[in-house]
Amino acid sequence: MTAFLIVDTKIENAEEYERYKALARPLAESYGGTYRARGGRMEILENDLWSPTRMVIIDFPSMDQARNFMNSDAYAPIKAIRRANSQCTVALVEGIG
Repeated sequence: MTAFLIVDTKIENAEEYERYKALARPLAESYGGTYRARGGRMEILENDLWSPTRMVIIDFPSMDQARNFMNSDAYAPIKAIRRANSQCTVALVEGIG
């Protein structure tokens, strides 16, 4: 069953965040992740609960593979770059079908 890692990011240091992006993508892909959206044009149609800032959606083959990526030793120092240079909300959502 597929899974989607959905990240809303408010970037605070764009230069350092570019370094994060360059490191995170190939690692996510090595865990089977496919980027479906990465900070592109966004239109908010309703926002009763939350107003997203910059959306990233990564499609993984399973919840386990997404969790393995997020919890990997290899991602830990990359994640530290993200956390030092942005504020994020990260959700993992199981796909259907």
